[in-house]
Amino acid sequence: MKLSIIIPAYNEENTISKVIVKVLANKLVSEIVVVNDGSSDMTLTKIKSVKSDRICVINKKINEGKGSAIRDALKKVAGDIIIIQDADLEYDPHEYSRLIKPIIDKKADVVYGSRFVGSDAHRVFYFWHMLGNKLITLLTNIVSNINLTDMETCYKAFTKQVAKKIIIEEKRFGFEPEFTIKIASLGCRIYEVGISYSGRSYAEGKKINWKDGVWALWCIVKYGLIRKFAGRNI
Repeated sequence: MKLSIIIPAYNEENTISKVIVKVLANKLVSEIVVVNDGSSDMTLTKIKSVKSDRICVINKKINEGKGSAIRDALKKVAGDIIIIQDADLEYDPHEYSRLIKPIIDKKADVVYGSRFVGSDAHRVFYFWHMLGNKLITLLTNIVSNINLTDMETCYKAFTKQVAKKIIIEEKRFGFEPEFTIKIASLGCRIYEVGISYSGRSYAEGKKINWKDGVWALWCIVKYGLIRKFAGRNI
């Protein structure tokens, strides 16, 4: 079993090298595909400062967004299982074994790491951000007939077979509802596991905002209703 990690990075000079080192420390990881998504700071330099034959770097000249970065990285990965890892320090790579266990046990095709279930430590943060997340998760569940608790979590583990069946169209954070609705439409076996979460503030570099929430709502309508009734949403 080969495990590939995708790390989209945009202006993450303060954390990216630390994240890569943490990911490399996990012996389950066969390769890391890091996408420098048109950063204007020292992110690319920091990425290149970590030396390992397990690292593949994609350097994009302009910023296109998380969805676009993941789409490009999926063309490079060779692993049997793929995990998406943010370039900040909000999620802990030591929890990969927990994420992939339902897949290893042949129970799941996709596993979400939920920040809202389990007993692990969670930093207390923005109420309205949490409320928006729960609303978007609820609406995604309604159009997909599933019962996720944390659709917008970064930690999504999935098999290479799932990746091959889905064409990612969204360039930015619309990736999250698009991916979720499409895997539900495919009838994938979806599991959730509880994870820890060390959220950061906007002053510390958090990037998602209310505009991304509005776009996520449109993506739910687009992929969960318009495409569904047109008989095409993969």
